Amino acid sequence: MILNAERFERAIAGFDALNRQDPSFDESAGQAIPKELLYSERMSAMLRRYAPDASEALQLAARCQHIQRWKIARASYPMTKPGYYQWRTELKSFHAGIARQVLTDVGYDEATVARVCALVGKTLPVADVEAQTLEDVVVLVFLESYLAQFVASHNDYDAAKFADILNKTLRKTSARARSAAQAMIDLPADLRPLVVSLLVQFEAH
Repeated sequence: MILNAERFERAIAGFDALNRQDPSFDESAGQAIPKELLYSERMSAMLRRYAPDASEALQLAARCQHIQRWKIARASYPMTKPGYYQWRTELKSFHAGIARQVLTDVGYDEATVARVCALVGKTLPVADVEAQTLEDVVVLVFLESYLAQFVASHNDYDAAKFADILNKTLRKTSARARSAAQAMIDLPADLRPLVVSLLVQFEAH
């Protein structure tokens, strides 16, 4: 439930204005769209499909999940596993900080701002239902919209490597999201057998 529709729309517009500055573009329906703007739109759309009754805070968090992500490049950290985790940790704090500024500027109360920042910053306990829902949506968007692109850009990986990556990705999801991955989203046709086989393995355990 949105308590103040005008304030909510101003927050979304604020997030979108920042993501529209992305210098990189992805194509969708024949149009070139700033990469993080498109990602944020896909996150919102997937949340509506997966959790249509999502709270206002969760809707806001989904929209700013990767806000201005391009400003902290992976290459600015060591190309090692510790470097990767340092990069991810910095991004969480960065996204939460931007979210706080936008939400405060449009007049959200501190409780809502703190909740959105906790969701975006990944500081909530594993048992938090909304945090899990957000993680589910992240994975569903990846599977539907980015998995094929990821595979195409890593042609040096063999089938076992992809299976391992997908296993680690699916492990982050709830049982409900794993069902949605088979029934609700459009998996890439050539990768669907692999994804489904891994999902079946999860169900068997």
